[in-house]
Amino acid sequence: MRVGLISDTHGLLRPQALDFLRSSDHIIHAGDITGPEILAPLAAMAPLTVVRGNNDRGAWAADIPETAILRLGAVAIYVIHDIKELPIDPQAAGMRVVVSGHSHKPACQQRGGVLYVNPGSAGRRRFTLPISVGELLIDGDEVSARLHTLEID
Repeated sequence: MRVGLISDTHGLLRPQALDFLRSSDHIIHAGDITGPEILAPLAAMAPLTVVRGNNDRGAWAADIPETAILRLGAVAIYVIHDIKELPIDPQAAGMRVVVSGHSHKPACQQRGGVLYVNPGSAGRRRFTLPISVGELLIDGDEVSARLHTLEID
């Protein structure tokens, strides 16, 4: 199973990001969407899990949760926008993966049996950070992550 990861689009859904996510079995958006028009194209490609980021305000975002838990096969995934606001101990809660955004900095790290993944920002460039997305590859109870820098003209 391939799970596409995207975050911090800030109202800009790049064609390069859509191309990368296209063959996903599921897509996770880790917040800072900043507009409902971003969600429909993603939901048209695959089942979509979305959490609200600190910039997701207004009536359109009212029903988007701050966190989400999803189980894909044998793998439990916790999604939150800002990892610093993580309200649980993921390992104790049985989570195998935590997906977050907010920092715009792509990162992938294994700690205490939990894989922490931030796909970075797929929206407007911030500072000198790359424009990026990611993916989880799930095979039974095994999961790995890959980060991908988008080629932007």
